[in-house]
Amino acid sequence: MKASLNWMKHYTDVDLMPDGIDKLVEKIGAQLGAVEEVINLGEKYQGIVVAKVVSCDKLENSDHLSVCKIDDGGKAQNVERDEAGHVQVVCGAPNVRESLTVAWLPPGTTVPSSFGKEPFVLETRDIRGQKSNGMLASAKELALGDSHEGLLEIDGDIIPGTDFAEAFKLNDYIIDIENKMFTHRPDLFGQLGLAREIAGIQGKAFKSPDWYTAKPQVPAANSNQLSLNIENELPDLVPRFTAVVMANVTIKPSPVWLQAYLSRVGIRPINNVVDLTNYFMMLTAQPLHAYDYDKLKALDNSDHATIKIRHPNPDEKITLLNGKEVEPRVEAIMIASATKLIGIGGVMGGAETEVDDNTKNIVLEVASFDMYSIRRTAMEHGIFTDAVTRFNKGQSPLQTLAVLLKIVSDIQKLAGGEVASPVIDPTNLAQEVLERESLYPPVTASSNFINARLGLGLSPEAMATLLKNVEFDVQVNGDELTVKAPFWRTDIEIPEDIVEEVGRLYGYDKLPLALPKRDITPAAKDPLFELKAKVRDSLSKAGANELLTYSFVHGNLLQKVGQNRDQAFQLSNALSPELQYYRLSLTPSLLEKVHPNIKAGFNEFTIFEIGKCHNKGHFEDDLPKEVEKTSLIVARELKGAQKDGAAYYKARKYLDWLAEALGLTLKYDPLEQEPDYQTAKPFNHKRSAHVIDIASGLVVGIVGEFKPSVTQALKLPTICAGFELSTAKLLSASNKTKRSVPLPRFPKVEQDICLKVSADKSYQELFSFVQQQVEASKPEQTFFTLVPLDIYQRDDDHDHKQVTFRLSIASYEKTMRDTEVNALLDSVAEAARQSLGAERI
Repeated sequence: MKASLNWMKHYTDVDLMPDGIDKLVEKIGAQLGAVEEVINLGEKYQGIVVAKVVSCDKLENSDHLSVCKIDDGGKAQNVERDEAGHVQVVCGAPNVRESLTVAWLPPGTTVPSSFGKEPFVLETRDIRGQKSNGMLASAKELALGDSHEGLLEIDGDIIPGTDFAEAFKLNDYIIDIENKMFTHRPDLFGQLGLAREIAGIQGKAFKSPDWYTAKPQVPAANSNQLSLNIENELPDLVPRFTAVVMANVTIKPSPVWLQAYLSRVGIRPINNVVDLTNYFMMLTAQPLHAYDYDKLKALDNSDHATIKIRHPNPDEKITLLNGKEVEPRVEAIMIASATKLIGIGGVMGGAETEVDDNTKNIVLEVASFDMYSIRRTAMEHGIFTDAVTRFNKGQSPLQTLAVLLKIVSDIQKLAGGEVASPVIDPTNLAQEVLERESLYPPVTASSNFINARLGLGLSPEAMATLLKNVEFDVQVNGDELTVKAPFWRTDIEIPEDIVEEVGRLYGYDKLPLALPKRDITPAAKDPLFELKAKVRDSLSKAGANELLTYSFVHGNLLQKVGQNRDQAFQLSNALSPELQYYRLSLTPSLLEKVHPNIKAGFNEFTIFEIGKCHNKGHFEDDLPKEVEKTSLIVARELKGAQKDGAAYYKARKYLDWLAEALGLTLKYDPLEQEPDYQTAKPFNHKRSAHVIDIASGLVVGIVGEFKPSVTQALKLPTICAGFELSTAKLLSASNKTKRSVPLPRFPKVEQDICLKVSADKSYQELFSFVQQQVEASKPEQTFFTLVPLDIYQRDDDHDHKQVTFRLSIASYEKTMRDTEVNALLDSVAEAARQSLGAERI
């Protein structure tokens, strides 16, 4: 945002620069916003003089050059003058004439348009035998506009010899302040708001112009010659749309003072009406727009003009002022006649109702638009105008009427004309907002509350003074301040907003530099964080590789693994078409990575992820709950005649390793039917099991192989299985109190037992039976572990399978003998034969 010191001074008696420009810039940087650049505008116009053409004669043998004598009041030094004290200049401008007041650049002066680039310094030279001292300048050469077809014509009674920069307040400083600093302060995108704030941070009271008020007096129309209808179909997006018709205006170039103000802040002058709309936008931060009334009426072939605020119709297009044709996004705020689009609300007007040199009647619009809609529209079409910059910060709708009435008054001064319709002001603001002249109710905060957060000791009266300096309405009652924000402020809703306001106005550099006292007791470790670290460390040591995938997935992936996308939260602003939904579990995200890795040449690997999932069925305090999960996938691509065991046990091997690292004892409950929860959907229930912590009884997850449909859809290898666990339940299970079991001091004895059982007998049932029998038959004061070694099925016997277990057992009292272990296993085998029909091999 470019701030012009001279422009701001025009609206206040406050000395904005009491200690010089450097001190002011330092203060702005400390209390208002980062200063990106400071431009000494006066340097560009040094030496330029206002002069009057006293004679103008055509140069012989030239069809466009004229020999002019100018009166500069004797201001310029070291130039040749005639007996009357006039200076000769040869000029080729078509509008040069006697009695014209112009800007003269004497010899030795740098042309302003070349300043800061490759400076073009003027000199005295001969042109077709005539001496020319310097030049008479166009608006483009003076860097006041794009017009270079004729001289800049200076109006008003300015005495020849007057310094050009002084006459038009171009001896100015332009302070460019970073826009991002004003994200929540739309009022600071105007010179008026910046002047107020600069006065405030210097501890000086500011008073806005009398016309800038929330409830201006609306004058009656001189006549009601031209009819205008306003139809607002989008009251939620356009809370206020103020408009009026003016008749018999004269479109012409703006006076030099107006062009000078606009050009210094980067606005290109166009004509007096358009320039005034830009002037008041840069002054108040409120964008305005002017339509050609007759063009608007002609679009509908009607005897009156109509403006509709609506969304675009399908396939509807509009040509904008910049010549670009666009098909507006479906939800864009559009300004239209009764039949045709005439502008994108808050972004840019249309070419068909542009104000040009032939315009006689105009419609002036000052409106308030939803900032989020404006932002989305601008991003969609890549249109970033000064109006967009201001509207997408959320302009106050309480200022529209004041700005409209003021520009009507100024247009009458510069372009003539008359008000030709009533002021139309359909508003959808709440009545209490209009009555109190502030967007939000007054905020009450105690001075203790404010001081405690700033580390200050200001009195309530001192705080009130700071706030009143920038035109807050403040009532002090003892220790309490009741603060009503002015109508242009959109950011004062809670007591903390008052704290911020007082702190900035007082000066952040004045806040005490004392570190807060705090307890040095170490913070308690997060149990969930610690558990994740253990899981990550354990699985990594086992050879698994951790992945980090997006929390979002494509809906097609959910469908491929059998999950219901209706249970997933869908993103309205997805990062890409591939990331439409929050994932329901981690397993699909990992399965999606298996085939690309196999294709890349990695034939055998294990991957895992620890992350969050979301499900419409899981809410906490009416908000979606993040569910912590841990998932692992084992994959191996068999080559040729290679064979391998069941994939289920390869995944279980990692799970058993993890359980041992976490101090858990797990059991596996085979699934009898397909579960109805989303995490289990990718798993083949005939080859999967629930994972149960024995100590707590919690079902912590599922382990198993995947459905054939999932294997086919995701091109999974022959060997592929995995598990998915609830990390929160793992934490709960690991927190259960467990009895510490000391290890025996005596050597352990290891022996294997192989049992031949029916092929339809589940491994889990056999393992549980053997473990229970060992527990019941083992000698007292012994400690044992039982682990599976092998599950084998002979090619010539499909009715049976052979399962081998290894028993490790040790006594706390003595060294055990093989005969004792043999006897124990014999008893186990006999019990298995009787109960399960098992045969010991």
